[in-house]
Amino acid sequence: MATYKVRVATGTDFLSGTMDSISLIIVGTQGESHKQLLNHFGRDFATGAVDDYTVQCQQDLGDLIIVRLFKERYSFFPKNPWYCNYVQVCVPNGRIYHFPAYQWMDGYETLSLREATGKTAADDTLPILLEHRKEELRAKQDFYHWRVFVPGLPNYVHIPSYRPPARRNPNRPEWNGYIPGFPILINFKATKFLDLNLRYSFTKTAAFFFRLSPMALGFKLRGLVDSKRSWKKLKDIKKIFPGNKSVVFEYVAEHWAEDSFFGYQYLNGINPGLLCRCTRIPDKFPVTDDMVAPFLGEGTCLQAELEKGNIYLADYRILEGIPAVELNGQKQYHCAPLCLLHFGREGNLLPIAIQLSQTPGPNCPIFLPSDSEWDWLLAKTWVRYAEFYCHEGISHLLETHLIAEAFCLALLRQLPMCHPLYKLLIPHTRYTIQINSIGRAVLLNEGGLSARSMSLGLSGFAEAMVRALSEIKYENLYLPDDFVRRGVQDLPGYYYREDSLAVWDALERYVTEIITYYYPCDAAVEGDLELQSWVQEIFKECLLGRESSGFPTCLRTVPELIRYVTIVIYTCSAKHAAVNTGQLEFTAWMPNFPSSMRNPPIQAKGLTTLETFLDTLPDIKTTCIILLVLWTLSREPDDKRPLGHFPDIHFVEEAPRRSIETLRQRLAQISHNIRQRNKCLPIPYYYLDPMLIENSISI
Repeated sequence: MATYKVRVATGTDFLSGTMDSISLIIVGTQGESHKQLLNHFGRDFATGAVDDYTVQCQQDLGDLIIVRLFKERYSFFPKNPWYCNYVQVCVPNGRIYHFPAYQWMDGYETLSLREATGKTAADDTLPILLEHRKEELRAKQDFYHWRVFVPGLPNYVHIPSYRPPARRNPNRPEWNGYIPGFPILINFKATKFLDLNLRYSFTKTAAFFFRLSPMALGFKLRGLVDSKRSWKKLKDIKKIFPGNKSVVFEYVAEHWAEDSFFGYQYLNGINPGLLCRCTRIPDKFPVTDDMVAPFLGEGTCLQAELEKGNIYLADYRILEGIPAVELNGQKQYHCAPLCLLHFGREGNLLPIAIQLSQTPGPNCPIFLPSDSEWDWLLAKTWVRYAEFYCHEGISHLLETHLIAEAFCLALLRQLPMCHPLYKLLIPHTRYTIQINSIGRAVLLNEGGLSARSMSLGLSGFAEAMVRALSEIKYENLYLPDDFVRRGVQDLPGYYYREDSLAVWDALERYVTEIITYYYPCDAAVEGDLELQSWVQEIFKECLLGRESSGFPTCLRTVPELIRYVTIVIYTCSAKHAAVNTGQLEFTAWMPNFPSSMRNPPIQAKGLTTLETFLDTLPDIKTTCIILLVLWTLSREPDDKRPLGHFPDIHFVEEAPRRSIETLRQRLAQISHNIRQRNKCLPIPYYYLDPMLIENSISI
């Protein structure tokens, strides 16, 4: 007789336990146990429970390779789901085998779990294990399918029971679904068909609703969400501010009109990846030395500053020509501005010229800091309006949410749980499909939030993203090279660059340690067909097969794999944190980040007044809607897992476990450095503090 001690851990989230019967079979290289019911006197498999059992076998089973869990009806109790964390089996010689699950068993079903040692297909020699990984992939590929979101955007997970509304105009890109990132008054019924393993936990779902409801109700009771009039005074906008204001929040409201803060936001605001060094003034932006000489300082000129590398350009050409819509019965307006900035001797990045069109002409003046106060402020506000779309649509939604979802779905479909890359990447996919599905299902539909609060409407928002995806280059996603490409690698005061490179380096070193442990040579990478299928599927479904993107269709070397995986993890964690976490702080003061403009771009100088400025900004209703959206986006609603904290035990080998601990130590040091630096800054920059970065995109 051989005695095996079995430990089964149930999830800790509310309702993770079950009343159903759970049985088990242990499979080893020398045989398998009988099917045994796991049952004690009293309650088994309660939420958070770790239950121990004994399984007697007629013979030694050899090395353990698989356990099978059977979930079946118990007495008269109704069926209910069960979340299994893991199974551990202690064999007679004292060795403990770990079988990770970390998934739901919904109905009466069987779940087959492999022992946790990470293995590629080349590492598996037993036919039963090779068949197990093939069957796992077949089942997941049968369950998870791709579908078109918007033609020209990354595809997403197909939920068979959900049907989005039909497209209205076949000649223009319309929403074939909805966009994530704008939660308000959410009805989860539309996403109930999402697989339990992709959904929010009960804790996160409850916190999600409880955060938003009081604020939305308050706006409704005060009549703000029904008011279509202009703001009478700028200071009145503070009346809708959330109660818990941060230092940054207050600073933005006080300094938003200052040129120095306008420039600062290109470096450390919520869209810090747009600015490029300008070495030659574009023909479409005919700025002359006479125009800007007064703002460059004594003893220099525009050409000299260009040669010194002190001139920078923000070009919003990607927004050109997108038509605006009507909001609240009033026509809205749109533009694609150009903004020239100068880094001066005092260490400030300041705007020195703004053009509100990509086409110069007599009706498109170049605005300067020497123009009237309201002309110059309105010109800067038009630039901030363009920032709204480049940030929300491109930097935030497209380049993190939608791309990360494609990474995630390809991972689920092409890599089995025992694969080292699955173990490495699965923590960085948690809840991403859920938050994206919420958005597509209920938030940005026709007549929904963005249709009621954005000058471009749904179609225009989609068109901006389609254009952006068509221009994305793989080489630009390698963060260190991106700063060099934009010419901002040595720009002082660029805390986003400093922090992002520190986090990137920690992640790249971690990935290098894991990859080189499992892939000892280039041939191991090139010969991993599951890995190659994952890469090919991302190229096809995310980049839509566009060869000009430079995205690989296969990986041949260990360094190529390290770079690719680092890009994936950074995109799903720190990159999202940089563009998401500070949204409320930088946007609650609406004039700093307007989503709509109600008057056309100014075509002549000297005509703008406070009244015309207020009449151009979004009305009260639009302002409230956007604030509710960003209020929900800006805080992770509980159930957090900071970067580097992996409570689910997927790796069991000593080397990767050491690498995880080393990663945590490196990230803790980065966090300490950031917090020490911020003590000396008038505006703290903490969006890339590793303690505040989530492992995955989950809001």
